[in-house]
Amino acid sequence: MKRNIALFGSVLFASLFFLTGCVHQPSDAGIVQREFDEKIVYQQGKTEARLKTHCENQGGVFDSCGSGCSDEADFCAAVCIPVCDLGDDASKNGNDSDQNDDQETVSFGGENRTGLPLEIRDGFAIEIWGEDLSGARDLVGPDGMGNYWLSRTDEGIISLLTPGEDGSLARTDDIFRDLNQPHGLALGIENRMTLYFAETDAVKRVSLYTDASPETLISLPEGGRHFTRTLQWGSDGKLYISIGSSCDTCVEEDERRATVYRMNPDGSEFELFSEGLRNAVFFTLNPVDGSLWVTEMGRDNLGDTLPPDEINILQSGAHYGWPYCYGDQVYDTEFDKRDADFCDTTVTPVYNLPAHVAPLGLDFVPEEGWPEDFRLDLLVALHGSWNRTNPVGYKVIQLPLTDQSQPADGLHDFVRGWLGEDGTVHGRPVDLVAQPGGILYITDDARGVVYRVTTLSDDSGSDSDQNGDGSEPPFTSENVRVQTPAPEAVISSPLAVEGEARGPWFFEATFSVELRNAAGAVIARSNAQADGEWMTEEFVPFSAELTFDSPADETGTLILQKANPSGLPANDASVSIPIQFSQ
Repeated sequence: MKRNIALFGSVLFASLFFLTGCVHQPSDAGIVQREFDEKIVYQQGKTEARLKTHCENQGGVFDSCGSGCSDEADFCAAVCIPVCDLGDDASKNGNDSDQNDDQETVSFGGENRTGLPLEIRDGFAIEIWGEDLSGARDLVGPDGMGNYWLSRTDEGIISLLTPGEDGSLARTDDIFRDLNQPHGLALGIENRMTLYFAETDAVKRVSLYTDASPETLISLPEGGRHFTRTLQWGSDGKLYISIGSSCDTCVEEDERRATVYRMNPDGSEFELFSEGLRNAVFFTLNPVDGSLWVTEMGRDNLGDTLPPDEINILQSGAHYGWPYCYGDQVYDTEFDKRDADFCDTTVTPVYNLPAHVAPLGLDFVPEEGWPEDFRLDLLVALHGSWNRTNPVGYKVIQLPLTDQSQPADGLHDFVRGWLGEDGTVHGRPVDLVAQPGGILYITDDARGVVYRVTTLSDDSGSDSDQNGDGSEPPFTSENVRVQTPAPEAVISSPLAVEGEARGPWFFEATFSVELRNAAGAVIARSNAQADGEWMTEEFVPFSAELTFDSPADETGTLILQKANPSGLPANDASVSIPIQFSQ
């Protein structure tokens, strides 16, 4: 009897408010009965948990038995009805700005050397590292030679970026041309001299610094509204491929669309991993637990505040909702192609971001060389809206995580200012590559540049003068400095290797050193031993000795491999020094 009275009252309530003129059209006709002033009044008979989730997605406070009356209402309903209190017009409009609530807790006193009106957090500097790189998208590196590779999707190019000894960009070479919208890049999981890349219709691989032609490993559905394909190694040693939807909202005819697939490094065992992902443009590997985190773009045409953009953690066999649901299992009644109960079976995001901020690149902050309040947190590039009344995004944000890699409270801007107060767009951040030593690379496809962020402590020169005379060792990278042998040195057996490496490069005071011939075969292997306390973030002296039979080759490579007891690909790193063999 109580339920019947409530249903009757709900209908009467809606009718009375319609007559008073306090009502405007609901934003979600499948859940909302009426929306007016500073409240949303929900339909009776809907699952309370879903209504509460919907309310919280709007920035409101849920009351399962509240009053639907506004101060100006001529009539009120004397029945128990679920209500979402939005507080004020700004809340009802779904955060017309994407400014974060806790920005007062951080300050932006870092150094901006770009010439653009950017702001960066205290303790950091940002500069333009590479320019004249139109369409800059996905960045990977360093490879086995210490260089970086950049996809330039609109240009059909993959470029080689060669750093100088001081970390600046020494040169740019467009190595692979006339490609079909190349986007995702990945260096070989075991051999960083192999490059995997995804064009819109295929995944290919190629041996770097050779005349070899790219090899097609797997074909993909071509083009569509979301034509980029992205690559990421998983902790299982498989290569994961994100394939966007062909449309804004539809039921795909090709089951490979709106998914993440995975395969072996040789292209075999190509299989579905996760689905219901409209456009998971970038993903990254969590160094704590080996999980894969992806950014996900919500659909268009639901207004300024819906649906939220998302960050998801991929699970095998899971469905993430699209095209039937969005956010925290909210049924998309505008699409309305499946029973709403289906949404209860979908996986909810780990983060709901404001609608249309367009999250792209994301990366976990390494422990070594970064301030303590950043380590193992998540950085995300917000590309920025193109379809919103008031633009949002155009920044890089920090999402704090606990030691167990669970979301902590709040989020913070890290770099901002690509969107001016007058609406001028100065750039659009795309991909992020966070590295030990407090280094972050940011690509920008609108301006055609790559930015380099460094910690100001690293810029101060506190670690310089390693030779005691103001000079740097012959080989210097961000994490390893080798005094001997110098690059291109002529060597013979036994070979003494001496230098310094940052503390996290070691494990139990050692790391691996290999000598390879021109074909890449290992001809000698040893362990470099720390000559002092290695449990530090500072540079630690090391030494090693390699005994070998001189090969017939004239040239070879010395490889210094970072210790990686966890076995996670995200923790792999190495440096390569070209050498010559004494004949």
